[in-house]
Amino acid sequence: MDLTKRFNKQVDKIAVSLIRQFDEQVTNIDGIIKLTLGEPDFNTPEHVKTAAHEAIDQNFSHYSGMSGLADVREAATFFMKEKYGVNYQPTSEVLVTVGATEAISASLLSILEPGDKVLMPAPIYPGYEPVITLAQAEPVYIDTTSNHFVLTPEMIEAAMVEHGEQVKAIILNYPSNPTGVTYNREEVKAIATVLKNYPIFVISDEIYSELTYEDQHVSIAEFIPEQTILINGLSKSHAMTGWRIGFIFGPENLIAEIIKVHQYLVTAASTISQKAAVRALVEGMNDAAAMKEEYRERRDFVYEQMTSLGFEVARPNGAFYIFAKIPTGYEQDSMKFCVDLAQQQAIAIIPGVAFGQEAEGYVRISYAADLATLKEAMKRIGQYIEMKKGRDKSV
Repeated sequence: MDLTKRFNKQVDKIAVSLIRQFDEQVTNIDGIIKLTLGEPDFNTPEHVKTAAHEAIDQNFSHYSGMSGLADVREAATFFMKEKYGVNYQPTSEVLVTVGATEAISASLLSILEPGDKVLMPAPIYPGYEPVITLAQAEPVYIDTTSNHFVLTPEMIEAAMVEHGEQVKAIILNYPSNPTGVTYNREEVKAIATVLKNYPIFVISDEIYSELTYEDQHVSIAEFIPEQTILINGLSKSHAMTGWRIGFIFGPENLIAEIIKVHQYLVTAASTISQKAAVRALVEGMNDAAAMKEEYRERRDFVYEQMTSLGFEVARPNGAFYIFAKIPTGYEQDSMKFCVDLAQQQAIAIIPGVAFGQEAEGYVRISYAADLATLKEAMKRIGQYIEMKKGRDKSV
């Protein structure tokens, strides 16, 4: 009896992320340096951990309401207003989720129906497409590689003309994983001006909003709040990946629908994590500042090193990734390139193909590692490039 034949057929169409597959594939290589996963190397701030201890001692070990604790929703809306100038009612326009990942799933499963289409700028984080597929909808990729990974209003207009009323939503992710590209105020406003002409949802994943290096982050919800399902969380800003706290912000009429799906996916986020989140959002509102300065130094170092080795890099202005085009004359199959690099020099970076076919020929480096580790990693990549010079036949 093979019960796998009776699974939802949509499950056959998805797979474990290539990021995770590759990370596991190389993890047992002796002496491996892994610059693979998008996880801060900093520890959660001490005052946030203290808040969690206090919550345990005070027996905050029961379910919260589906939307989350009142104090964390108040703190989250306060944070968003102070940081980004967007206004939400804590009682009805925010949900506390189990990380941004659950926020993405709850949002997409709430709005998508079979046959719908979802626009996505590519390359893009691979966590959206599987959920779209499970909903029997179709992802539509807008290739941004020719414009240094920057989505333009003209690209959106062209996609809307081609796909028309089947388009139910567009996903924005900025600062971007994998490219580190983000948008300034004028660019965000221009995109919003186009999108407000269409009856589509704007799912804006802004999880890296606190990690921008030149300009202040601008949320598209500032311009088109009635269309925007805004996703954020504490994983990147406060080094709280394991605490699993995310947020969905949106108009009351949208949140009222999304909460139905959220409830049946997870019931509610961890109450102890929520109490820690209150401390992070209020007393720790600027906790990301010190981390950001270290990331900025690392970014500058890795960018300079990679470009000097012949990689073409769109200089990132957010998140903690370098997305680099493999130099001409070297293996252009990004999976083969990264596997060989790991085997030859014990350094693991992510093949671009993990972020879609538009990203083939690229690699992603996470610089969420200390500078000493990054210096050794760049040394090993340099040795690999020198060793392979003139030997690879792929172009």
